[in-house]
Amino acid sequence: MFFEGAKDTFPLIVGAIPFGIIFGTLAATAGISFGATIGLSMFVFAGASQFVCVGLVAAGTAWPMIVLTTFVVNLRHMLYGATMVPFYKNLNPLWKIVLSFGLTDETFAVAVSRYSRRDGALDKHYYNLGSMVFMYLNWNLCTIIGLTAGKAFPEISQWGLDFAMPATFIGIVIPYLVSKPMWASVLTAGTVSIMASGLPHKLGLMVAALAGVAAGLAWELFVSVKKEVVQDV
Repeated sequence: MFFEGAKDTFPLIVGAIPFGIIFGTLAATAGISFGATIGLSMFVFAGASQFVCVGLVAAGTAWPMIVLTTFVVNLRHMLYGATMVPFYKNLNPLWKIVLSFGLTDETFAVAVSRYSRRDGALDKHYYNLGSMVFMYLNWNLCTIIGLTAGKAFPEISQWGLDFAMPATFIGIVIPYLVSKPMWASVLTAGTVSIMASGLPHKLGLMVAALAGVAAGLAWELFVSVKKEVVQDV
């Protein structure tokens, strides 16, 4: 089960490899020390927020804004956690801590699909662990490669390798867009992120995330009110 989780995560690993290398390279050019960069990948282990952090550090942003922005970027993990609660509830505390730490976008995508499969398997947490370990090792290895390659090839961040991760995220998200509120949230967030991309200190990302959440909630509320009106009639 462990190796099955790692195997099913491999296609997503391909997209994460250049992403991790670019992160290591950008962190080095932003003036973040080797140890601090490795520490981010080892203990934070959240690619999107690590990129945002590096960008804000390079821009000289005050630390409260860095904390707030990365917090908003990672709000999606609360939804991941809520989704996984029924699958984790019978595990011991150590398992819960380990699996929660490694609940990245990629691991969530493959793990929730496996947990939702009604096949009677009792050791699906090992599948989850296999995906997590594979992602963790890959991310940290690619960070090291980026740090060392950044010195040998300082222009590597201009090679366009960062296209892979957006493509991977699109592949992760699309299968789960099964309702109109979800589509409203994604389309709104995408549109706002483009329109607000020029805002300083990466504020456009935070505005887009909040706008997407608001759009999804507004659509859900609209549908609920519409149903009540129809029932009353």
